[in-house]
Amino acid sequence: MKKIYKRLLSILLVAFILIGGITADSMLSSASGAKAGKMEVHYIDVGQGDATLVTCDGHAMLIDAGDYSKGTAIQNYLQKQKIKKLDYLILTHPDSDHIGGAPVIITKFEIGRVFVSNYEKDNKTYQKLIQALDNKRLKYTTPETGTQYALGTAKITILAPNNVYDNPNDASVALMLQNGKNKFLFTGDAGEDAEQDILETDIDLSADVYKAGHHGSSTSTSQDFFEAVSPSCAVISCGEDNSYGHPHAETLNTFRMNGVKVYRTDEDGTIIATSDGKEITFNVPASETWRSGEPNGNGSVWKAPDQKSETEKITYVLNTKTRKFHRTSCSSLPIANRKDSSESRENIIAQGYEPCKRCNP
Repeated sequence: MKKIYKRLLSILLVAFILIGGITADSMLSSASGAKAGKMEVHYIDVGQGDATLVTCDGHAMLIDAGDYSKGTAIQNYLQKQKIKKLDYLILTHPDSDHIGGAPVIITKFEIGRVFVSNYEKDNKTYQKLIQALDNKRLKYTTPETGTQYALGTAKITILAPNNVYDNPNDASVALMLQNGKNKFLFTGDAGEDAEQDILETDIDLSADVYKAGHHGSSTSTSQDFFEAVSPSCAVISCGEDNSYGHPHAETLNTFRMNGVKVYRTDEDGTIIATSDGKEITFNVPASETWRSGEPNGNGSVWKAPDQKSETEKITYVLNTKTRKFHRTSCSSLPIANRKDSSESRENIIAQGYEPCKRCNP
């Protein structure tokens, strides 16, 4: 009788685990050691905007949907990939170049879950999004940091937002996507403040592929954040000759000086990264132009800074109030409390100044 009882108990325990693994998002097959499936990450060319399709083991997720003029183009792209249902639609933040095309996608596809930023905008683009969701009776929530979800054999970990911000960019939903050993990071348009908040979560941010924050703007990819991510590849989604000057030379400088391979939609169109859980391959070669979007008198071509000898003096800009010092090319140069210096870096630090984290002088 005891043997029968123990056997029944074992069967019930196994059944409980199996049922839980099927129904709960937290039971992630890739995290439990199951073999990773084939995952594709499609960084769709939507001009100056964002839209990324992820497919894995028969499941699909769309992160952002470009501006209003790209909705039908994204719909067509998804249909060519034989997508009928999106397990997740993640709209990182309510800027028009991220949510404008979403009403078309919401109308044309079956959608499981919708995640949005905690920042709301009072404009027609945002109102059309909410109306489309209401028409399909889709609930939408802001995911909590640290929560995890399954996409086939892949795992999604939410990294942000971690606060209530006064601008939509910093309120971006950020996430880590992992398939086997391969990791992909998405941060929307999150800026330096939001990146710092992500760092303070103490979640492992190391990733193989980093989708450059804010289309390669210098307002994102702060030095501490970049060092925590330490990517081998970066993907920049931006429009050719865009009015924002994306990607900025400062961001390209960070990537180039650290040996990061860069892939750009303004140069190659849609970029597809394929992961088997161990290796990642791209459908296009890495960029070799290092061309920024900022006009600088050299045909917008970014050039590596000249190498300086240890004895050669370099001019720095000091902020006498914040006690930080910058490169002369830094985008955060002070207007007030400014002092130019030709002293060495070591002497400036000895005077109590700290190097700017953005330009890393």
